[in-house]
Amino acid sequence: MEYHRKPQRESRPQDPHTEQTPDTLVWGKNPVTELLKSGRPVDTVYLADSLPGAAAGYYTALAKQAGAVVKKVPANKLQKICGGAEHQGVAARGAEIEYASLEDLLAAAREKNEPPFLVLCDGIEDPHNLGAILRSALLCGAHGVVIPRRGGVGVTGTVMKASAGAAARIPVARVANLAQAVRELKEQNIFVYCADMGGAPLDRTDLSGAVALVMGSEGRGPGALVKKLCDGVVSLDMAARNTGVDSYNVSVAAGILMYDIMRRRGTAR
Repeated sequence: MEYHRKPQRESRPQDPHTEQTPDTLVWGKNPVTELLKSGRPVDTVYLADSLPGAAAGYYTALAKQAGAVVKKVPANKLQKICGGAEHQGVAARGAEIEYASLEDLLAAAREKNEPPFLVLCDGIEDPHNLGAILRSALLCGAHGVVIPRRGGVGVTGTVMKASAGAAARIPVARVANLAQAVRELKEQNIFVYCADMGGAPLDRTDLSGAVALVMGSEGRGPGALVKKLCDGVVSLDMAARNTGVDSYNVSVAAGILMYDIMRRRGTAR
C-alpha cells in the first residue's frame, strides 16, 4: 500500500469546507488549559471565586499570555454559565472554533513526511463519543478528524471537555458531504476502511500506510453510500456472545482501531 503525493498547488482559493462557528464555551481544568496553550483566540476566562489561589494565579497567567480577559464569578453563577456542568472552577470562552479543510489535514501529513492517517466520523451524535474519538485520534497520531456539517455533533464545549482538551490540538475538518470526502481521499491514493459488523477481522486487515478510518453513528453505523465507497470493512472480535450486547461503543472501537494503526506505523512513543 503506497501513498503518492500529488504536486502541491502554488495557490488555492478559500476552501468552501473551511468553516468558522460562533464562540464556544469550554470548561474544566484540562480543556481550558489546552485551549489557552493552543494559540487559538480566547475572549474570556471565568474563574470561580472558590478556586484556590495557586490555581487562580495559574489560569490568570495563562489568560494573560493568550490575551484573554479574566473574570471572577461566584461558583453557582459559573455553573449556570456552563449549563449546570461540573466546571472545576474554570471556564473559557473561545472567540471561535476554526474548522480545517480536508486539504489542511493532508498538508499536515505532508509536513511530517508521513502517510496520511485520518478519522472520519459519519453521524456521531453523542458529544462524549466525539470527544473521546478526538482524544484517541490525537494520542494515536492521526493527522486530523473529519465530521459532517449536518447529521452529527460539532465541536462544542461538551466535546472539548470529553476530549480532555484534545479538540484544541487536533485539526477537525467539517465537510458538506462525507461521501465526497471519501472519494477525494481515494483519489489521493488513501485507502479508506469503515468499521462495521460483518467485516473482515482486524488481524486480517492491512491498516498500514495511507489510511482513513470511518466510524459510523451510534445506532445505525456508517451510511450506506459511505460504506459502499470504502475499500473495505473491518470488524472487532468479541469474547462475549449471545448476551444482548452485540457491539462495542463507537468511541471504544475507534480507540482500538486507531491504536492498532499507530502500532503498525511504529509511531508510538
